[in-house]
Amino acid sequence: MNGRSRKGSDPLSTRRKLFAFDATTWHALHLLAKDSTKSLQELADEAFADLLRKHDRPVTLKDALKRSARRFPANDTSAPRKKGRS
Repeated sequence: MNGRSRKGSDPLSTRRKLFAFDATTWHALHLLAKDSTKSLQELADEAFADLLRKHDRPVTLKDALKRSARRFPANDTSAPRKKGRS
């Protein structure tokens, strides 16, 4: 290892994808990384997490499990609403 600690540093949980940026975007990202004292990987993690939140998708396994839990118990005694014609 290179001494950096990162979430998901387990080789089985890490996936790689190659992205291409134009020179202007790359330069802006490089400057942002330097100014914020974050690595490009940290910026990418933040950006993808924001994108998933924007589209109302779970970011972590914990988020996914919370969303999959039912809001009401399975043996709820309230009768289902009947669909009527208007």
